[in-house]
Amino acid sequence: MSTLQIDAQGRLRHLLTIADLRRDLLENILDTAESFLPEDGGNARKVPLLRGLTVFNLFFEDSTRTRTTFELAAKQLSADVINMDVAHSSRSKGEDDLDTLYTLQAMGADIFAIRHPENGASERFARHAAADVAIINAGDGSHAHPTQALLDVFTIRRHRPDFAALRVAIVGDVRHSRVAHSTIQALRMLGTRDIRLVGPRSFLPENAPFDDVTLHTDTATALAGADVVMGLRIQCERIVGDALAGVDDYHADYGLTPANLAHASPSALIMHPGPINRGVEITAEVAYGRQSVILEQVRNGIAVRMAVMAMIAGNRR
Repeated sequence: MSTLQIDAQGRLRHLLTIADLRRDLLENILDTAESFLPEDGGNARKVPLLRGLTVFNLFFEDSTRTRTTFELAAKQLSADVINMDVAHSSRSKGEDDLDTLYTLQAMGADIFAIRHPENGASERFARHAAADVAIINAGDGSHAHPTQALLDVFTIRRHRPDFAALRVAIVGDVRHSRVAHSTIQALRMLGTRDIRLVGPRSFLPENAPFDDVTLHTDTATALAGADVVMGLRIQCERIVGDALAGVDDYHADYGLTPANLAHASPSALIMHPGPINRGVEITAEVAYGRQSVILEQVRNGIAVRMAVMAMIAGNRR
């Protein structure tokens, strides 16, 4: 299969979306990420795989976890890393985003990790990138966030490797969440067939994206027996008007609280892509409780992003 992100030999060329990956390639990324983690679960080891290459973090939206873990991942691979301050770049003078790309390519960029508010922006950059330059989608609009999806399923796999047996509930603003869209695709690719999307009607897609994905407005029903419960931040920046209009009791009805989670499996993993909003979609008690793997997700993100960059660079070389 040859697509924009997969080359003619079936290898990773860019990473733009989960949708076009094969299962074996997705699992190869996860296995490669596993190789970067020491057996004691500590920080990823430093290796010289990207020595001599330059990685640009080009973020047109604010970020803490994704940008920082991309930076750490590139440095752990021994790459030179440039974090672009887009707000103070020539973009503020009217420079087109593609001209920014061309300019940075001329400076010797090898890999771009790009976050952008527009759906499909990563594909646009990939179509215009030089033949020897790779684009990694660090989140584009409400469309896709493939490395977040990979670190989500990587974290799940370390605790619950039988994806076919999983019951997964994703709670909150699913409609506007690029994380939800990508993670659903990754879960299904790995065999999960019980995925429940939970939230008020305005936060759910108009129709279920797949036959084995169900929509729920009742939290108790949706969380019943769930093995994994993922909370989502309300994407206020993508919603016109008051995001919580008509949902006065959002925290009580849809927050990850001890009361709501009592319906899930007693050993359910609690996940969240961050940033968390305490008292809205989750409580601090749950976010940092014994079932939470939220900080583990962050740590695993370094190894997963190392794996993606290492594989792309290795294929090019």
